[in-house]
Amino acid sequence: MRVVFMGTPEFSVPVLEALAREHDVIAAYSQPPRPAGRGKKLRPSPVQARAKELGIETRTPLNFKDNADRQAFADLKADVAVVVAYGMILPQVILDAPAQGCLNIHASLLPRWRGAAPIHRAIMAGDAETGICIMQMEAGLDTGPVRLRRATEIGATETTGELHDRLSVMGASMIIEALEGLADLPIEVQPEDGVTYASKIDKAEARIDWAAPAEEITRKINGLSPFPGAWCEIKGERVKLLRAAQVAGSGEAGQVLDGFTIAGSTGAVEVLEAQRAGKKPVSAAQVLQALPLPEHLD
Repeated sequence: MRVVFMGTPEFSVPVLEALAREHDVIAAYSQPPRPAGRGKKLRPSPVQARAKELGIETRTPLNFKDNADRQAFADLKADVAVVVAYGMILPQVILDAPAQGCLNIHASLLPRWRGAAPIHRAIMAGDAETGICIMQMEAGLDTGPVRLRRATEIGATETTGELHDRLSVMGASMIIEALEGLADLPIEVQPEDGVTYASKIDKAEARIDWAAPAEEITRKINGLSPFPGAWCEIKGERVKLLRAAQVAGSGEAGQVLDGFTIAGSTGAVEVLEAQRAGKKPVSAAQVLQALPLPEHLD
């Protein structure tokens, strides 16, 4: 098939690679290069960089308000567009341009967790499972009918980073399957019941409140790992907590019970991995060797 690919971050790259192996990717669309690093030099997105390596033309319009950009998209005469974490709302004229419309790969079991941060929110909410939906796009935010869905369990201490990588590979496999049998796939209209929205992660959410239940703290640590990273202060130093497990134990909220096990308002949290400022992520035991904990954390 003649496929236009539309994506930006690392999550999208395995999908681009799978499509390039199986179909004719006639163009890749990505967000424009952004300033990055200490020198604030313009850096292409992961999709733009990989597309260049694959010899695929990449286009980076700021939006599709310009008629020239809209016409250039239509002139590709694509059979289908595949969209995954592109980062831009597509106008109806773009959605209608490919012969078979635009398919979106969304990392949740729709209608749960529509929106920007479905992987983070699924873990933070304590969902037992999530998955991938291949959705026929329409103008609303992740409201289109689902053409193919597949679920996967979320591990007890699985982080957003790990689940992100699993779902990316899963989405790449599923889009190939969907395109092979697109004409025969069902059109599953999303129900109104069960709709939730995965709002963008705010860094203000990342500080740990030890007065919360241990279950909630554990989910926050795993759900915000590796980015932006849940954190607490230890002897005046900000330390990111990157993996945790809920364990038996009780005490005053914030009390250090044993090793890197901290009491919440109910239950206790065992921190398994952490990262000091300017250092690499390491095991909790390695952090404790260099930074022994006080009796209580605020």
